[in-house]
Amino acid sequence: MLLQAARLLLLIDSQYAFSWFRRLSSATGGQTGSLISVTALHLHKKEKVLEVTFSDGSVSKYSAELLRVCSPSAENCSTGGNVKVAAGRRHVGIMGLEPVGNYAVRINFDDLHSTGLYTWDYLHDLGQHKFSRAKQYIAALREQGASRDPRKLKPKAKQ
Repeated sequence: MLLQAARLLLLIDSQYAFSWFRRLSSATGGQTGSLISVTALHLHKKEKVLEVTFSDGSVSKYSAELLRVCSPSAENCSTGGNVKVAAGRRHVGIMGLEPVGNYAVRINFDDLHSTGLYTWDYLHDLGQHKFSRAKQYIAALREQGASRDPRKLKPKAKQ
């Protein structure tokens, strides 16, 4: 019931800073299947930043762009040695957050991507390596001749 109420609040107002993860974890005996858990999430929608507080006391801030391009979804995973790069995501924003059990969050981006599950372990690791991941992303874009900026639509020719 607490989880359903939290989901509703997230869908209604994702600016809402919530610490219900702590209450949910306490209610379930703290069994998350991981050594790390999230005690609070705060979506700064205007700044396009997600702030995450972990059970070890660390706090990480992630840009929406980094979260989107590092999405742990099948769409972003490499296949056969080819790394897929989500180009054109410089201005992507986060529309909302949806908790998944007591171990992850689904992020709904404004480019309609919402298939990746960001586990607490994944977010913690990403927070510790976000600068190297950003450098890898930029290098991959350069290799593929792509850009962080969205493609500009060409004006239609008049007939």
